[in-house]
Amino acid sequence: QVQLVESGGGLVQPGGSLNLSCAATGSGFTVYWMGWYRQAPENQRELVARLIRCRETTYADSVKGRFTISGDIAKNTVYLQMNNLKSEDTTVDPCYGYIRTSGAVSHTDYWGEGTLDTVSS
Repeated sequence: QVQLVESGGGLVQPGGSLNLSCAATGSGFTVYWMGWYRQAPENQRELVARLIRCRETTYADSVKGRFTISGDIAKNTVYLQMNNLKSEDTTVDPCYGYIRTSGAVSHTDYWGEGTLDTVSS
């Protein structure tokens, strides 16, 4: 019904940049917010960045000042510009959407496949 389609990622040297994009496709749904997670210690997910429908943004402390999320939630599209990348940024970053489908009472979780970001010399 709803799918998150991602693009971007790749191999970059430390200090370089990468750009990701994510779009929610389908019909009969409304996105409240979209963003990206990454794998954290103890096999837990960490929210990297998110863009809410009201245009408010949230960033993890580890990426604040280096990453910028943008897009248009009303158009179901979000972008993540990652600058000054560090080796610790090497990860699989799945796109996430908090989405309500038509007829549903509340929003629920949707996940993309994830994009591999490799930061290495």
